[in-house]
Order: sequence, then C-alpha cells, then structure tokens
Amino acid sequence: MTATDQRRSAPPRQSRRAPRGGGSKVLNALVGLALAGGAVGLQTLMLTREDLAAPLSYTGALKEDVNAGRFSARVDSITSARTIDTGEKTIEAGKDQVFVVVQASATVPKEPLHLEPAELLTGEGQRYAATDRIEKTKTLANPWIQPGWWASGPFFFEVPASALPGAKAVFSIPTSMFYGEPHLPEVEVDLGLDDAAAQRLFTAPEDVYRLGDKR
Repeated sequence: MTATDQRRSAPPRQSRRAPRGGGSKVLNALVGLALAGGAVGLQTLMLTREDLAAPLSYTGALKEDVNAGRFSARVDSITSARTIDTGEKTIEAGKDQVFVVVQASATVPKEPLHLEPAELLTGEGQRYAATDRIEKTKTLANPWIQPGWWASGPFFFEVPASALPGAKAVFSIPTSMFYGEPHLPEVEVDLGLDDAAAQRLFTAPEDVYRLGDKR
C-alpha cells in the first residue's frame, strides 16, 4: 500500500482576478495578471527561511510503502533492547533509556542515493537523531539505494520512555546540486505506539539485539 497523504509546509499560492467592468478586455487581463503576481509575491515575502527550507513530508504507517517521489521507504518492524551487539563490541543503553531499533527498507525509481541517518519524531514534536554510538556503516544510511531494488537495514535510537508515545520515524535524503526544489521530500512513518504499546516497548526490551540477526 502506498501512502498518499502529503503535507506542505508553505501555504498554497493564491491569485486574484481583476473586477469586470468597462474598458479593454486586454487591459483587464493585464491588471488581473499583475494582481495575481502581486499576491504570489506577497506570500513569498511572508515565508521565513525555515518555511522555504522545510521538507515536503509524505506520511504512512508501519509496513506501508511510502512513495516520496525521489525515493520510497518502509518501516518493517520495531523493537527495543538494553544492549546492542555489533559483532565487534556490545553497547549498553544509558540510564533510564533503551535502544529502539527501527528496521527499515528503501528503494529509488532511477537515481541511486544514500539515506540520511533517520530521526525519531516524538508525539510532542521533539526530534531524536539516530545514535552515533553505533557506526553509520551498520545502518541503512550506509548502502547505496539502487533503482529497482529494496535495501534493508536498521536505525538505532537511544531514548527515554517519554519519547515513545506517538513516535514517528523520519527518513530523508541529502541535498543534491542537481535538484533545485525548495522542499526536499521526506518520509514520515507513524510507528503505531499508543501509550500501552510505548510502555511495553520501554519496559520489556530484549536483553541483547545482535546485528545480523534476521528479523
């Protein structure tokens, strides 16, 4: 299933028509164009730098393929663990925190690219970056995402209990010099964590999550 819900951070463009009345139709048309251009210009001036740089978000739910145009992403599963075994070392979560492991997949229609490290967006609007205690090479941010193929891998977040209710995983791509669009696409996936599910995820984590285990 492909999510189609699309939210723009910038307001839609509006135009105004010149009133009908006496005078040339050509003149009225020119006045109308001028007014429409002025309305668009005023709205552009009202946008902040943050508005202009804000991404265009495509939303979906757990296990849905979410198509953001230049790439598609999916969250296959979510789990939690007290300790991550990378195969080279073990890493324990900090006090009053757990590792949340988001297993994800991504593909592209034509241009190979990398994903940026994912973010966890809380129900209250706070953002947690993927932990840097686990190397980027161990995550889905490492491989080239190739056209026609789904690449899969985890992202790891080290978070407190308060971060989990209503949390979403957010996937994005690097800025490219070949694309001039003001709003880069991102995929935002609702992880389906109501209060009860969030509590279970935090209070009953796996003792050890081993990288390389098939999930």
